[in-house]
Amino acid sequence: MLAPVAAAGLALALPAVAQSSNALASVQAHLKSTSSMTADFTQTDRNGQRLTGKLTLKRPGKIRFQYQKGVPLLIVGDGSSLTMIDYEVKQVQRWPVKNSPLGALLDPDRDLSKYAKVLPTGNDGVLSVEVKDPKRPEYGTITMVFIRDGASPGGLRLRGWVALDSQNNRTRIDLANQKFNVAVADSTFKWTDPRPKQRGRAG
Repeated sequence: MLAPVAAAGLALALPAVAQSSNALASVQAHLKSTSSMTADFTQTDRNGQRLTGKLTLKRPGKIRFQYQKGVPLLIVGDGSSLTMIDYEVKQVQRWPVKNSPLGALLDPDRDLSKYAKVLPTGNDGVLSVEVKDPKRPEYGTITMVFIRDGASPGGLRLRGWVALDSQNNRTRIDLANQKFNVAVADSTFKWTDPRPKQRGRAG
């Protein structure tokens, strides 16, 4: 990507490469040792609009964004698909989890070394990792931020992330009150279909 560097410059870069590799290994260890998580979230879109709610995650592949009271939206991942339900207009949209930036967060077996790079934060206690598939730019980018925390799985606590989709729509999620490896029923990821022709439960 860059012009060849002098030997001295390369020597200076090597510790950073090793440090980056260790950071990715730490993130992978955290993901593998986190079977579930609940947290309060604040979502900020590119226009600065904020919504809050409750996040529930269960690996592999399951996630639920339950928005604050009065917001008729629900986002649920059932292990294979992400579904956004808008109860106000009775509309349902679905796309594969793997085609979403959230795929990196939901699949603990994904090899981050192929898709991720560590971003400088200027703080030894904060890890920032950008994940994107260079062969699939349409899947978007997710930048996850972790805080070093000895009491959390793998010594890291997910602080939040910024997702950028293929249309350059930027969404920031900030987490608080994280609880790891708590019991989460699979029924959490079911939802009521608002479309008149398909009544009942789905998910």
